[in-house]
Amino acid sequence: MAPPERFRNPTIASVLTHRATRDPGAPFLVGDDTSLTYAQVEDQAEAMAASLAHLGIEAGERIATVLPSWPEFAITVFAAAKLGAVVVPLDPRLPRIELRYMLRHSGAACAVTAEDAFGTDYLQLFEDLLEELPELGYVVTVGEEDLWYDDQIFQWEDLLSAGAGRDFAAGRTDPEDTFAIVYTAGTTGKPKGVELTHRNLLQAAAATAGAIDLGPRDVVVGVRALFHVFGLGPGLLGTLLGGAGLVLADGADATETLDLADRHGATVHYGIPSMFARELREIERRGRRPESIRVCLVSGAPMKDELARRIEASFGAPVVAAYSLTEGASTLAVGRLDDPPDKRIFTLGRPIADTSVRVTEPDGADLPPESVGEIRVRGPGVMRGYHRQPGGTSAAMDARGYLRTGDLGMLDEDGYLHLLGRREDVVMRDGFNVYPREIEDRLVAHPAVARAAAVGVPDETLGEAICACVVRVEGGVVTGGEVREWCSVTLAEYKVPDLVTFMEDLPLTRTGKVWRTELARRLSAEPPGRVEG
Repeated sequence: MAPPERFRNPTIASVLTHRATRDPGAPFLVGDDTSLTYAQVEDQAEAMAASLAHLGIEAGERIATVLPSWPEFAITVFAAAKLGAVVVPLDPRLPRIELRYMLRHSGAACAVTAEDAFGTDYLQLFEDLLEELPELGYVVTVGEEDLWYDDQIFQWEDLLSAGAGRDFAAGRTDPEDTFAIVYTAGTTGKPKGVELTHRNLLQAAAATAGAIDLGPRDVVVGVRALFHVFGLGPGLLGTLLGGAGLVLADGADATETLDLADRHGATVHYGIPSMFARELREIERRGRRPESIRVCLVSGAPMKDELARRIEASFGAPVVAAYSLTEGASTLAVGRLDDPPDKRIFTLGRPIADTSVRVTEPDGADLPPESVGEIRVRGPGVMRGYHRQPGGTSAAMDARGYLRTGDLGMLDEDGYLHLLGRREDVVMRDGFNVYPREIEDRLVAHPAVARAAAVGVPDETLGEAICACVVRVEGGVVTGGEVREWCSVTLAEYKVPDLVTFMEDLPLTRTGKVWRTELARRLSAEPPGRVEG
């Protein structure tokens, strides 16, 4: 592996150029239809950067990616790096209102999007957005349609062809420059743009790759979302640093992921706990496992000890876990292959290089080992700040410069991190943090709903499922299916309640707030049925 410390003032562009020069013919982006070598990715990133520069995209400007995990996503990331621009990776499945907000908030000057995916006509969507967002000057579409475009909308293949061999002024980039604005929800459910530098992302990616000895002989599978901080960091950039191959598969289910692992001889499997849980059932159904996997790395949500043991038994490979935060450019602590088995399975490993983890009282006072408190972190992976939110940035950091994660945990006598709780009122559904406040605001906007609460309930597949507890207005008539349909209009798919239960009233604390602990207890005693749709 080639960690960033081996380079002088490493940037993402310089790391790609180094790898493409050193191992030009090695496969980088691996797929069933198309596979690209490191040299091909370098050439295409250069060509796209030249065309974007010709359009007037300059260093510091924002380029949004609204794409599935396609090769074009990765090439756009590296083209932005060569220009000194800032990439804004966005979930293509976001509702229009959220997508519009993030494009406006980030000040995106250019967006690269699919023409059509997930049942959405993005070409029409962005034609409308161009009129609504004056800062959005250009849209680049990826697809196979032979369409007519104006002076703001261009087809990917046309720009790639036009930029081949063309000179452009590369941006003068410093490792401390912001490279990505990755959106995450705050405690109120409002999106926050996390500014991450080249150094932030490369540090976390290198630490993750180093923990599992990722190298040129490896093929990585299981990275489902390149727009996610783990997909962008350890997924894409970690693979680059290790000189390995990355199997691209957007939103692959258990069956497809296992098929891809077999087909491409995958050796490293990344994933969230719920993803592995689905695969275990599929392996049991098939009666066989992928023989090439040598290590499984689990991140994105707490993992039960039983699940870790089942993964090791089913895949015949060791499991390591990572503690990952968007504000930390993904990995802040990770297990190592040479850790004792009980530490690999029962902990989140140790802090990565040059990263300090403290466990504190609410007031910031340090606690001794084996004490439970708030996890606070400081290191080269910690974000530059929240985009356009200096107040939010200041509130997230303590007086000593540590990020206040809000997660509950402890450090044991050997320095291994244990995650024991999480931020208040967060539901961790299928690897996504979901904040109930946003769902509840939507629920009570329904004319038949008087009061509502959203809570997480244990789910074997998702880790946690979202349950909407609804109190109807007097005489109000609404079904569970209608509640879900109402939510799906403005909420991302992963935020729509999986379960809906109707109650006479909600349990309240003495201060009049919803008593979520009691609500969860009641749901545990009488689990509601799943609502289809």
